[in-house]
Amino acid sequence: MATDIRLKERLPELTDRIVETYQEIDTIHHLGHCPLPSVDAVVEIASDVKEILYPGYRKRQNLHFGNVTYHVGDLIDSLHDRLTQQIARALRHDFRRRNGLECGNVTPDFESVGQEKAVQFLETLPEIRRTLSLDVQAAYDGDPAAGGLDEIIFCYPGLEAVTVYRIAHELHKLGVPLIPRMLSEGAHSKTGIDIHPGATIGHSFFIDHGTGVVIGATCEIADHVKLYQGVTLGARSFAKDDEGNLVRTTKRHPTIESYVVVYANATILGGDTIIGHHAVIGSSVSLYESVPPNTIVMLEKPSLRFRQAS
Repeated sequence: MATDIRLKERLPELTDRIVETYQEIDTIHHLGHCPLPSVDAVVEIASDVKEILYPGYRKRQNLHFGNVTYHVGDLIDSLHDRLTQQIARALRHDFRRRNGLECGNVTPDFESVGQEKAVQFLETLPEIRRTLSLDVQAAYDGDPAAGGLDEIIFCYPGLEAVTVYRIAHELHKLGVPLIPRMLSEGAHSKTGIDIHPGATIGHSFFIDHGTGVVIGATCEIADHVKLYQGVTLGARSFAKDDEGNLVRTTKRHPTIESYVVVYANATILGGDTIIGHHAVIGSSVSLYESVPPNTIVMLEKPSLRFRQAS
C-alpha cells in the first residue's frame, strides 16, 4: 500500500511536465476563451438533419401528415440555433488563425454571419432530399440484392456516406470552415468511405459495398455514376510553389463523366484525367490518363497456375 501511495505522489510532477509541453509545442493545443466547434454537437446536428431528410426512418416513429409539420418545425428551430453557434465558432477560429489574432482581438460579429449561413444551409434541405431520392433509386436499380428502398435507407453504408457528403458539401459551398470535414470524417470512420466535402458529385450516385472508397477534394463526378469498393479517385502529384509549399488551389483529382461504372479496387489519378461518359473501368485497373467515352478498360486475364496439394 505504501508503494502505491509513493507512486501516486509522482502524478503532480507528471502533470507539470505535460503542461510544460503546452508552452514548448504550441501547434497542437487550443487554449483560451474562444471555443472551437464541438464534435459532439456537430454529430448531433448531422443526426437531426438526417431525421429531416429521412423522416420516420430514424429517431421518431409514428410520424404522419398530421404531426410531421410540427416535428420538422421543431427540428428546424433547434438546428437554426445550434448551427448558428457552431458555424460562428468555426468562422471565428478561422479568422483568428488566418490573421494571427488572439481571442480577445477578434471583433467581427460572427454570430450574425453564422446565423445567415445556418439559414442558407437549411434552405438547401428540400433540394438535398430531391437529390437523395435519386441516389436511393440508383442504389436499388443498380443492386439486384436490394430488397427495396427501405432496406437501402436503413442498411447501405454507401447511402450513409453520400448523405453526409451532400450535407457537408452544402456547408463547404457556403464557406464554412472545419465543420464539413468534421462531418465527412465522421462518416468515413463509420462507413470506411472517404468523400471530401469539396468534391462535386451529381445525382443518381451509387457506391456499392463501399469500404475503402476514396474521393478527393477536387474530383468532379457527373450524374448516374456507380463505384464499387476500394475505388480511389485521387491525386497523381502535388504541385509546389517557389518556396516549396503545396499549391492547394489546383485541380488534382479526376473527372468522371455520366453513366461511368468503376469496379472494385480501381485507381484513377490526376486532375487532367477524364473518364468519358458510359465508360467501364474494370477491377484493379490503375489509370493515369484519360479514357474516351463508351470505352471498356480492363486488365488482361491473369495466368493461373494449379498444382496438386502435397
